[in-house]
Amino acid sequence: MPIFDLPLEELESYLPAREEPADFDEFWRLALEDVRSFPLDASFKPVDFGLQAIETFDVTFNGYGGQPIKGWLMLPKNRSTPLPCIVEYMGYGGGRGFPLDWLLWSNIGFAHLVMDSRGQGSDYLHGDTPDLSPEGSSPQYPGFATRGILDPNTYYYKRVFTDAIRAVEVAQEHSAVDSKRIAVSGLSQGGGVSLAVSGLVPEVAVILPDVPFLCHFRRAISITTELPYAEIQYFCKAHRDKVDIVFNTLSYFDGINFAVRASAKAFFSVGLMDEICPPSTVFAAYNHYAGPKEIKVWEYNNHEGGGSHQTLEKVEFLTNLWK
Repeated sequence: MPIFDLPLEELESYLPAREEPADFDEFWRLALEDVRSFPLDASFKPVDFGLQAIETFDVTFNGYGGQPIKGWLMLPKNRSTPLPCIVEYMGYGGGRGFPLDWLLWSNIGFAHLVMDSRGQGSDYLHGDTPDLSPEGSSPQYPGFATRGILDPNTYYYKRVFTDAIRAVEVAQEHSAVDSKRIAVSGLSQGGGVSLAVSGLVPEVAVILPDVPFLCHFRRAISITTELPYAEIQYFCKAHRDKVDIVFNTLSYFDGINFAVRASAKAFFSVGLMDEICPPSTVFAAYNHYAGPKEIKVWEYNNHEGGGSHQTLEKVEFLTNLWK
């Protein structure tokens, strides 16, 4: 795949106008007030997956609507003081899988909380959290990107973003975690969720968004034919009279609008041949990002980004910061 988006020198200065509704902050204030009206009620059930150096817990907590969300917490057995914690969110279609799928951060010496994505987990890793909400039952293109898209209050990602904020609160309250050293992380959808959390939870110290999805919707939907953005294209193709409504909803969930509110130290990544999350959409979020930031550019890579090379970059970034 050749480079199809803007050249790198233009990407580095690409700062598109933001489409932000006037009540953006009020919308999210009320959303957080609502989700926090339910007790967090986090539970940590020890589970044995044969890991000799790691303690593993099956986590359940109350997310949006007080509905149960699953996750894993992994802690190094050899620990003394409270640890930095990485809260990780799933890529599109993925679920929490097994702890065996998430061995990196706890082996380095950090706490690691992996959050399941409601309703997902039938793609590359299985999930265990249903989307129990009756909201978002209007017509949709198969997938999650258009579920409830005709109203910001019923849109699927309102539930996911508020679940994700509660996951940070689960980490903050655990006795093994240093609440002042929490990072949020994820690839693709997980990167977009991380951006939302960093813009809404000022206590988050670090954000590690790899090739983030859910950014600069207007451009993404106009230049790529790849899923998941194509789900929104197909929906608008069928619902020609509702395009303005769709983009109004998306403006409440665009990573650019969270980026301008974020203050955490950020380490982004981007693939310049990425057809799924086009590089201009990633740079739009990065260039609008208000906190201290770095970005790693993978010139010849698609949506895999830097893969294990990027993982090594993140390890170095965090260990320099917190070890």
